[in-house]
Amino acid sequence: MATLDTKLVGILGDRTTKVLRDLYGYVTIEDLLHHYPRRYLVRGELSNISELVEGDEVTILAEVYSAASRRLHARKGNLLEVIVTDGTAKLSLTFFNQAWREKDLKVGKQALFAGKIGVFNGKRQLAHPDYELISDGSDVDSAVAGFAGKYLPMYPASAKLPSWKIAQCIELALGALEEVPDFLPEWIRDKYGFPTLQQALVQLHSPVDLDSAEKSRQRLTFDEALLLQLLLLTRRRELKGLDAVARPAISSGLLSAFDAAIAFELTAGQRAVAKEIAEDLAQPHPMHRLLQGEVGSGKTVVALRAALTVIDNGGQAALLAPTEVLAAQHLRSIEKMLGPLADGGMLGGAELATGVTLITGSQSAGARRAALAKAANGEAGIIVGTHALLGESVEFNDLGLIIVDEQHRFGVEQRDALKSKAVSPPHLLVMTATPIPRTVAMTVFGDLDVSTLRELPLGRAPITTHVIAVKEKPAFLERAWERIREEIAQGHQAFIVAPRISAATSEDADMDFLMGQSSAEIASVEELGPQLQSGPLHGLRIAPLHGRLSAEVKDSTMQAFAAKELDVLISTTVIEVGVDVPNATVMVVMDADRFGVSQLHQLRGRIGRGVSPGLCLLVTSAEIDSPARARLEAVAATLDGFELSRIDLEQRREGDVLGATQSGTRSHLRLLQVLRDEPLIEAAREDANAILDSGIAQYPLLQSALQDVQSAATAEYIDKA
Repeated sequence: MATLDTKLVGILGDRTTKVLRDLYGYVTIEDLLHHYPRRYLVRGELSNISELVEGDEVTILAEVYSAASRRLHARKGNLLEVIVTDGTAKLSLTFFNQAWREKDLKVGKQALFAGKIGVFNGKRQLAHPDYELISDGSDVDSAVAGFAGKYLPMYPASAKLPSWKIAQCIELALGALEEVPDFLPEWIRDKYGFPTLQQALVQLHSPVDLDSAEKSRQRLTFDEALLLQLLLLTRRRELKGLDAVARPAISSGLLSAFDAAIAFELTAGQRAVAKEIAEDLAQPHPMHRLLQGEVGSGKTVVALRAALTVIDNGGQAALLAPTEVLAAQHLRSIEKMLGPLADGGMLGGAELATGVTLITGSQSAGARRAALAKAANGEAGIIVGTHALLGESVEFNDLGLIIVDEQHRFGVEQRDALKSKAVSPPHLLVMTATPIPRTVAMTVFGDLDVSTLRELPLGRAPITTHVIAVKEKPAFLERAWERIREEIAQGHQAFIVAPRISAATSEDADMDFLMGQSSAEIASVEELGPQLQSGPLHGLRIAPLHGRLSAEVKDSTMQAFAAKELDVLISTTVIEVGVDVPNATVMVVMDADRFGVSQLHQLRGRIGRGVSPGLCLLVTSAEIDSPARARLEAVAATLDGFELSRIDLEQRREGDVLGATQSGTRSHLRLLQVLRDEPLIEAAREDANAILDSGIAQYPLLQSALQDVQSAATAEYIDKA
């Protein structure tokens, strides 16, 4: 008999074990049993192809009619199209980068296919369907009848290891398994009516009915939530136990001088959050706080005040930004807000002034040496930078506060690399302009205290958003260009955003086909510029901005735009975060259906940052009743980023929510979905607190499971939201 720790080689043999190890990293029975089914095929649900309707989840029995693969050179991949028939009609199946399936799906082969029906150019199709082959020589009716009353698990699979082979491996593993010790405390199982761990594993892979499969999935999902919450709460308690330098507010310091000099009044929300941060900084243990807020809610001011508090106590603050454009923008914003208070070390500088410097990878050698010296000797109280701040040559005099902007762009290794440059554990302030629903924050940032800014600063102008459906009303696009000219005539500026840098390739069309979308011309920055310059925006000062430009060109372009030397900026999403040009009042987003909901909200936040009203126009060719059109209408209907974030997350795969690492085969999180499982996550957090309060040592199996998660390399997902 075997245990969960038993090596697969003794159960499955060398050859199969090697394939499982190479494909998924599986070595033990436990690894294999956590390869969960994506769905179940049910014999009574077979449909005729002729009766299929777009959007239906279907299972069909069909024969391969033809199969053809074509290479996508630019994407270094291929597109396989398989035509199948059941005698009533034909159906197209599409696979991206899975040409090996052509050997599997040979002409004449019969199989059960399962997936969601889409439509492309009036033709029904299944993209990336699951399938189960009918063995050659088998009586088809008998083979199909063998499914009767059974629930056949469909697994994530590959050419070397199809779903049916994985099912065989799991059946062998379950058959060899002796009684499995259960790490979940009995009082929790009783509380929710959960099956034991062994029962859950058996019923998920070989269910007697769908209810038992669902109950088993709930149990295993709860396991993931509980271990995650235990890990987050343990880290939270450990942080509270670290010794840090307290940085209390000083009444006559740099912060007081800044507050007296600013020409605007803080919002009630900013004052409340500032109070929370001040209380954290005054503690003898490190602050670990997430500051989230609507686009334009004034997070930078709050972060700057925290930095000045630390400087008043002899420390320094480092602001880590994901791009050089954003880092340079932060530098200019901080210097502008501080005014003479940023002239520390300079002739004529204010008595209480500090220095502000920038460290990036593209700096000249001379500028970098000067910046490094200011950071090392303490002349610079605020050091703004990109990943370059993590370099071995960067030293600080007394790093007391780390500010991380757009946390999702950084991982635990970067944060820790910066922390290691501090003499004692520094305080940490994480900022994000992506509104995060409570459960997402609780799941991904559970080791951080969360502060939220919802209101916009006083005097901030409203933004109006409209959808321009070019297929239905093409004249409205011409009106959009007229609105830009009108705004510029009034002394304002405009953004035009495109989803691509250069013209669409044949591979772009291939991907459109694969996803069941129309392969219409998609706007690009490089094409739009000349078209508009010679057409509806003739005579205006227009410049492009995108990721392929050098850092110098990007920075000079942004500076020129901020200085009102340009009228129109045609850009990709490089302007999505941090760009602050109050004079920009109108934005046109081309092919807006190509962007996510939260991304559109972020882009829209680049306008209306001054006293003049903002206008955002979302241009689309999406059909009126399509999901893409519904997303755009949702963006146009509300400025509430939290509501839009929830809509966005509901439409995205879980890997997009928690980061690419989490969706991989090594991740602890395989079943948990933060929005769907909100009640379960809250329950798990409550139970995790109870366990830690009473002492986890009394649950040795649970403690061991937690240690396994803690020591795994994949634990870094917590810092990769």
